Amino acid sequence: MQRLWHGVYLDGLSAKRRPVTIQLAGEALHIRTSDGRSLRWNYHRIRQTQGSYEGEPVRLEYGAEPAQSLVVEDIAFLNALQEASVTPIRHVHDPRRRRLRLRSTIVSALALVPVLAGLYIWGIPAVANLLAPLVPLSWEERLGDSVLEHVAPADLRCNDSIRSAKLERILDRLSRAAPDSPYHLQLTVVDRPAINAFALPGGQIVVLRGLLEAADTPEQLAGVLAHELQHVYKRHSTRTIIEQVSTGVLIAAVTGDITGTLAFGVEGARVLGMLRYSRLHEEEADREGIRLLQAADIDSAGMIAFYRMMEDTHTRRANTPSYLSTHPDTGDRIANLVMLAGPSPLNPTALLSGEEWNDVRSICQRRVDSAALGK
Repeated sequence: MQRLWHGVYLDGLSAKRRPVTIQLAGEALHIRTSDGRSLRWNYHRIRQTQGSYEGEPVRLEYGAEPAQSLVVEDIAFLNALQEASVTPIRHVHDPRRRRLRLRSTIVSALALVPVLAGLYIWGIPAVANLLAPLVPLSWEERLGDSVLEHVAPADLRCNDSIRSAKLERILDRLSRAAPDSPYHLQLTVVDRPAINAFALPGGQIVVLRGLLEAADTPEQLAGVLAHELQHVYKRHSTRTIIEQVSTGVLIAAVTGDITGTLAFGVEGARVLGMLRYSRLHEEEADREGIRLLQAADIDSAGMIAFYRMMEDTHTRRANTPSYLSTHPDTGDRIANLVMLAGPSPLNPTALLSGEEWNDVRSICQRRVDSAALGK
């Protein structure tokens, strides 16, 4: 082991740098300056201020402020210092541990990845599920209203009091079968050609014109509405927005901060645009949707027929219909619906006559006609 080293000494009182020779002993550094002065630094009173990182010279300090300093360019000096000392000098960096520290840092980072992934996959949804029942209804309704302004702009809403009343009759029939629900339901039809419908927090249901035109019977629409209502009743959309948007939404939701709700409208609309309910949420909405139809004395065959029509359309077209793209299907979904539905009721009550249904499906036509007359 090398016992003599060369460095530079500063006395702390001036900027003068003095070349020195350093000898390593069992308990202290012995420093000799070029003018013959000798110094003894006890290892355990030394303070290291540089040399812990690659490319840095070693800088040691000793004594009260203004402290004396010793600078050695060769990083191997620290290794020799540790080897020379009769007891470990734990407060002085050991370069031999650098590679181990780097390795440990990499291993720790890699170990953190599955922890963070687990938090994202299971932790955040678990917290959202735990806290969702504590969200005040007024906050949830305000969030739904805010999101509605972005996904259903006023100039695209199909407002026809007569036809809307017929659609609301279907929604009322379903809601009366769930008397314990605290939500005041509202149905909005939007003049967009996509075949889609979705639930917003707080009781808002949005149906696009494309879906209304694709449904052959009012019972098929009722099946879609029953499914979407379960997303409302089970707070699936509220939970999903809370999970995916930000911790700010979670805090505002639990505290009931209504003033901040409007700020989440755009972000909530963005989340709904990409919304993919979990498999468990979809299965729950299907299962409870069928039960809601049965409780309302509506033939659940309409719900099954609509899904079959969507799947058939999917097999004949390259592009997936919007309703299936935002409501992921599984190979046995229809079979499960058939099993849950059981036999059709012998004398189901019709929701609307064929003539009424054809009239309702043209609810957006008056909007188009009015726009044309206004030009």
